[in-house]
Amino acid sequence: MTDYLADVRKYDPLADADIVDKIVKYLGVALRNRDSALVACTDKSERDRVRERWCEKKLGVDDAAKGDMIVELVCETMGGDNAKSRVTFYYLVAKHLDKLREI
Repeated sequence: MTDYLADVRKYDPLADADIVDKIVKYLGVALRNRDSALVACTDKSERDRVRERWCEKKLGVDDAAKGDMIVELVCETMGGDNAKSRVTFYYLVAKHLDKLREI
């Protein structure tokens, strides 16, 4: 099993372990498959899926343009990682949207 908290803390050294655990539980079985455990920023349908299912459905963001902007920002932030952990990606999206406490 991947150490999700350690990966998140590469980007946010003070990341709350409870929040990371909630994201892991939310993602559930998706984390069992390497392909679905990662976010492919080069795939527009993948970015749209993150915006629709995470930003809009889970976090309650009703502005698609804002969701797209944050997803793109996180893609840039994690640009140095060839394998972008979905847990870390979702955490950073929620953090940029100031929605960590709503997870």
